[in-house]
Amino acid sequence: MNKILILLFVFFVATESFAQAPKYSNEFLAIGVGGRALGMSNSVVASVGDASAGYWNPAGLVDCEAPRQLFLMHSEYFAGIAKYDNISLAAVTSDSSALAFSFIRFGVDDIPNTTELIDAQGNIDYDRITTFSAIDNAFIVSYSKKLPIKNLQVGGNLKIIRRKVGDFGGSWGFGIDAGAQYRKDKWRFGAVLRDVTSTFNAWSFTLDDATREVFTLTGNEIPQNSLELTMPRLLLGAGRNFEISNSFSVYPEADMDITFDGKRNVLLKTGFASMDIHAGFEVNYKNVAYLRGGFGNIQQETNFDGKKVTTLQPNMGVGIRIKDIMSIDYALTDLGDVSVALYSHVFSLVFNIRPKGTGTSINPSI
Repeated sequence: MNKILILLFVFFVATESFAQAPKYSNEFLAIGVGGRALGMSNSVVASVGDASAGYWNPAGLVDCEAPRQLFLMHSEYFAGIAKYDNISLAAVTSDSSALAFSFIRFGVDDIPNTTELIDAQGNIDYDRITTFSAIDNAFIVSYSKKLPIKNLQVGGNLKIIRRKVGDFGGSWGFGIDAGAQYRKDKWRFGAVLRDVTSTFNAWSFTLDDATREVFTLTGNEIPQNSLELTMPRLLLGAGRNFEISNSFSVYPEADMDITFDGKRNVLLKTGFASMDIHAGFEVNYKNVAYLRGGFGNIQQETNFDGKKVTTLQPNMGVGIRIKDIMSIDYALTDLGDVSVALYSHVFSLVFNIRPKGTGTSINPSI
């Protein structure tokens, strides 16, 4: 039943009318990637400095601590029904530039297709049930460069989006992100403009006559070829590193996601823009062990008794660094209210790849 509900949601998004720009287009690209980032409630725009920066803020790619870096992530949502994976490979091409390639997949597999459950004689035949997948894919190419202005670096990426719902329909989309990071003493600042020129998805559907008949008899709208737009979104972040002792340091960061598609259910909202505020922290022990936490998704909800309450989503995570070889990060996140969706586990790995004979270093990104 859960898979059927998810399928209906996918079709609803895909069949928005041509001239509209729905608020929640390509939302799989707004979830976030990586145990560190999700443990800090996505508050890393100013501090990200590894291969995952291709997603978060491409300006941070030049801070990768190794000439080559491999990033891997896996997580599951809705009690394991949806799988979310990311793989990124970053290469520092010079002292002032870096390049990265990323692939993101969010998919629901083995969805029952019951459109042919009833045969021509009106009999139910369970052997006629097949399965299909609803998959969102994104291919991202990112580039980062340090500018002549001291401590300022910029970056951008090109996104190619492929969304597919079995053999029923699919879409191709294209978009561009641009970002910047700036350091001032122990302060870090970051900004990202996602979907700079608006990202579009061109949907096309290929439904056979039998499926169209089922849609008509059951009162469902037959999907039409359409164009779906994702409006620009501005991400801002700021953080500061605090040295507690020779062994401990704490880095808190606060971020703001600003959307321009009307009022959303967020902390600050106007007719022009909605501002979603979230914050996180990272406790660093000798650049070996990390404890993280954060909160976000601040919303107003109405209880059964009619009273309005403010809710927020807490996240937490840990990380460990194994010499200069790799980092392992874990996050425990709540995608929505705990009464609706279970807590989700996120695992990610960062592998540093160095040619033989090169030295080691620890990235002082925070």
